[in-house]
Amino acid sequence: MKWRRIVVGTVTFIVPTTIAFFDIVGYVAKVEGASMQPLLNPELSTDKKPESDFVLLNRWKTHGMQFKRGEIVSLSSPTDPDHKLIKRIIALDGDLIKTPGYKSPHVRIPEGYCWVEGDHQKLSMDSNYFGPIPKALLHAKASHIVWPPNRWRKLDVNPTDPDRLISEEQVEAIRDMRLTEID
Repeated sequence: MKWRRIVVGTVTFIVPTTIAFFDIVGYVAKVEGASMQPLLNPELSTDKKPESDFVLLNRWKTHGMQFKRGEIVSLSSPTDPDHKLIKRIIALDGDLIKTPGYKSPHVRIPEGYCWVEGDHQKLSMDSNYFGPIPKALLHAKASHIVWPPNRWRKLDVNPTDPDRLISEEQVEAIRDMRLTEID
């Protein structure tokens, strides 16, 4: 009888603690697909037997909704909330960005939104398809590749290509050029 109380007490503690950890702190997830190549799943495009990467997703770092351009994030798909995506943040709210793959050549990112893309443009379903996404869809930051062992590494923040972001000075220059053309 005493061992039952010990088992029940242990399970009663471990199960909620584990659930809270995964819900609040983070978890490991398998990366499927080639949209983040060459950084993630590089072997999918080789003759080698492909082995998917597993990444550590840090939920704790998203609680303040403070994101940086270049961070890799996990998010719910805007078109299918049950489907999870992993992409890189290219632009944040307030940014004006060149969007060569989108229906409009330039997009101003609205407040509370961001622009995400896969590193492998041709194989990525991202903001070039569905536009700016609400930051509320972002649920974790990818911090490390944890599997396979030969690929263990920290995932660094790669800054957005500066040519993609349009500065306010450039916006003013374009406005001035258009006004001059009209006069």
